[in-house]
Amino acid sequence: MIRLLAFTGVIEAATGLALLVAPSIVIELLLGSSIETTALLIVGRVAGAALLALGAGCWLAHGDTPSSATRGLVIAMVLYNVGAVVILGSAGINAQSTGIALWPAVVLHAVMTVWCVASLVGKAT
Repeated sequence: MIRLLAFTGVIEAATGLALLVAPSIVIELLLGSSIETTALLIVGRVAGAALLALGAGCWLAHGDTPSSATRGLVIAMVLYNVGAVVILGSAGINAQSTGIALWPAVVLHAVMTVWCVASLVGKAT
């Protein structure tokens, strides 16, 4: 679980920072379209803040001994990763054009889901 939380912490914090600083670029890479309203820029930055918070939580927990809190954090990451796979995958299937990073992001979130579940199952036995 240590490697999972450390890797998740770095990836999510980096993505969160990217969304905070340059949401238009991240959205362009994922969806192949630009953000055209102030409201969408704000939502993109709020998503960035949320990912930065998840990343910080995972990073700070990676050195802890396994506990119900770390297990809860990994369960939260399962929910997030499954949601990301469904939402981004649906966007990719239904969109006429997608960004260059969309399918790699879907695959990454699918792999992270499997890793999280395997980590939880491994700790349960």
